[in-house]
Amino acid sequence: MMKDLKYVFYIGGTPEEVWQALISAEGTKQIFYGSVIRSTFRVGDLLEYVGPGADGDETVHVYGNVLDYVPNQVLRFTHFAGKSYTKDDNQEYESRISYLLEPVGACTKLTFIHDQWQEGDPHYENSDAAWWMILSNTKTLVETGKTLELG
Repeated sequence: MMKDLKYVFYIGGTPEEVWQALISAEGTKQIFYGSVIRSTFRVGDLLEYVGPGADGDETVHVYGNVLDYVPNQVLRFTHFAGKSYTKDDNQEYESRISYLLEPVGACTKLTFIHDQWQEGDPHYENSDAAWWMILSNTKTLVETGKTLELG
């Protein structure tokens, strides 16, 4: 049984600042290795993380459909690995991503949940490792204006 990946970070910034880091092109390019989010953010519409990768500058790394969108509070979407990650395996594994932001004093509590995993999803272990780095980078970017040198 694959357990939910859940992380809670307290970030020295407002919900608006954390939201900008997670959603805006300036923020996502720094946190997600050059990728930006393309979406109308309307519930049911497509959401894609697009950036440099195996298929060139327009590689779709992750895509899904928007489930919930409340600016500065909630972004939830279905998650599929992009085509360049699934070339050898035609099965598409769906999971779900939730970003939940709430103010705590002068800080923001960011709760991140990657859940609804399907048994045998080959992207689980990578996700488990990568989210720590991505979320640590988010915290560092909001608090210092810089990202971590993760190499």
